[in-house]
Amino acid sequence: MKKQKMSYWFVFCNGNILLRKTGSSTYTIPCQEHAPTETDEKTNIINVPSSIEGTGIKTYAIKDHSLIDCPEFEWCGLRQSYYKLSYNLYLKAGKCEELVYWDANTQFCGACGARMKKHTEISKVCTNCGKEVWPQLSIAIIVLVSRGDELLLVHAHNFKYDFYGLVAGFVETGETLEEAVRREVKEETGLKIKNIRYYASQPWPYPSGLMAGFYAEYESGEVTLQYSELKSGGWFNKNNLPRIPEKLSIARQLIDNWLEQH
Repeated sequence: MKKQKMSYWFVFCNGNILLRKTGSSTYTIPCQEHAPTETDEKTNIINVPSSIEGTGIKTYAIKDHSLIDCPEFEWCGLRQSYYKLSYNLYLKAGKCEELVYWDANTQFCGACGARMKKHTEISKVCTNCGKEVWPQLSIAIIVLVSRGDELLLVHAHNFKYDFYGLVAGFVETGETLEEAVRREVKEETGLKIKNIRYYASQPWPYPSGLMAGFYAEYESGEVTLQYSELKSGGWFNKNNLPRIPEKLSIARQLIDNWLEQH
């Protein structure tokens, strides 16, 4: 039997990722020749077009946690894995999660309903009409709006915890990123902004997004919240901030970077 090459195995189950313990409080991704869980002919193992220091990456999903019962392994939510994995492994985990999500949601053709089949590792083709599909991203903007020593923070209805974040929203068709920034701020808070500046972007695999971060300055208007989207919000002085997002998010990066400069 031909010896299998070592690979990093990113295994998912119901929103959790499989980690391997390497110490009392250190973790990594299983790196071995064979899959760390039971698999069968229905398991779609994706060969990810990427690597970690020359070692290949494979990913797949299972439906039952009990397929693995070994003390060296532990299930962890993808968000929580940010605090347990190296940043590079966390980013690769996000990439794999997006591919697994894409695979699960493209089993049938969106044009004719026929079965899709694998074309490449990151594309499928319809067995009936020939339509090809690739993983698609939902692009969103997020913006820190400042006014002197104050910044605009909001609490959206979909926030799970009691923190305040930044204005954010999806980019619409036919819209530039900058236009989306202006529109979202106007829609959600009633404010007019100026001096929009790009900061950075971040993959956001929850489940398949890309966040583009911006800074902007207040120009005019009074805060008028869009209550269908926001529960509360307003101006906060840099020395008296409420609870803000966790460090894994670009929202926190925008805030921390702004605070360092003010």
